[in-house]
Amino acid sequence: MKALRNLLLLTLMMLIGVAVAFYLRPQPVEQRIALGEKLGGDFTLQSQHGELKLEDYRGKVVLFFIGYASCPDICPTALAVASQGLHELNEAEQNQVSGIFMSVDPDRDSTEKLAKYAGFFHPNFTGATADRETIDKVVKQYGAFYRMVDMDNSAMGYAVDHSSRLYVIDKEGNLAKALVHATNPKELAAEIRNLL
Repeated sequence: MKALRNLLLLTLMMLIGVAVAFYLRPQPVEQRIALGEKLGGDFTLQSQHGELKLEDYRGKVVLFFIGYASCPDICPTALAVASQGLHELNEAEQNQVSGIFMSVDPDRDSTEKLAKYAGFFHPNFTGATADRETIDKVVKQYGAFYRMVDMDNSAMGYAVDHSSRLYVIDKEGNLAKALVHATNPKELAAEIRNLL
């Protein structure tokens, strides 16, 4: 009888632990926005041409992506989709859209390297980075994440595990959408047009 009581108590404790973990887990960015949580906001980064402030982009829709230039898959794919999405727009619409690619890897990503990297995908895209404190602040503001992952036996030394959302910021500087990595160019173009 005592063994059964201990088993039931252990089971109850495990269920409570699972429930607490479920309740405390971070919610997806889209859900947090839908629930009215204030994500996004202004930031100041460093680009090849000096300070890059989000507030300077008022009047334009901004596509904001967080990653790093040595990323082997997520970043180039997301930026290619963003570029294709812009090409779905006419020239007048494209002129109302800018892209900002923020690197969380400032040790390897100079502002010059980021300018070339982002500009490769579309001339409206700008690459930028910042010091670690600023990067961490912006990542938190946008409900994103990243972490350095050591890669033994690799010339790169480390990779960066990071979120893969494309943040769509409206003309007033408010975060309007956080699009998943699988969003296709036509869907992206439609989201942009809704904000023009």
